[in-house]
Amino acid sequence: MSDFLPGVPGDTVLAALKRSPGNEVDRGKFASPESSAALAVNAFGWFVERPSQMPPLPGVPMGKVDEVCVEAEMRFPWSGGRHPWLDAALTTGTTLVGVESKRYEPFRPGKTSVFSEAYDTRDWGQGMARYDAIRRALASGSQIYRCLDAVQLVKHAYGLKTQGIKRARGAVLVYLHAAPQAWANGKPVDPAAIARHEAEIVDFARAVKGDDVTFVAVRWRDLLAAWAKVPALAGHAAAVQERFGQL
Repeated sequence: MSDFLPGVPGDTVLAALKRSPGNEVDRGKFASPESSAALAVNAFGWFVERPSQMPPLPGVPMGKVDEVCVEAEMRFPWSGGRHPWLDAALTTGTTLVGVESKRYEPFRPGKTSVFSEAYDTRDWGQGMARYDAIRRALASGSQIYRCLDAVQLVKHAYGLKTQGIKRARGAVLVYLHAAPQAWANGKPVDPAAIARHEAEIVDFARAVKGDDVTFVAVRWRDLLAAWAKVPALAGHAAAVQERFGQL
């Protein structure tokens, strides 16, 4: 079975995956039945060569899409260190939309993620005060999320803010998440963890609401349901659902 669904330009997507520091293809993670990257690049990769066919994401303030990229880097205003990589970037005439996709990751044991000193020395602007506040709370340990990778989301927001200014566009950070009932091996996912993840998403969204980078949480099942209602996208939505199962 091909790694890519029909209509997805495999060579283009593969090159993008290999450019990213995670390089899940060479590390073998892309072939895993629980791969979040495989889900994201197959879903969004279909639009790389036909961006005008992508409708606005559910609940996301955006217009007609001019460009779709998978595995997109959002560079900070400095040269060294690591910079954020998003699963997809959608560019419209007025907006840069970054998509961070999660599938099983929120329900696995948490990984330690920290902010370097560079984040404290940078003035991200008054319009990022809420992201700044939650960054400081996460760094001090006064705010803890067990399922949501809030550190990663804050870094993505800063990257989108930087690139939005550079490209003279507003910025939106989309958290595209799943709530799988079972792992690939059939073992049930803890319902309490799913509920906790949902609650943490709501809490984070409330904390950063009103800042320059708009945060929108979208469920995978809602996105695929929206695509299924568009005749030109119904086949692709069905193919994603068939390949990746319950989301």
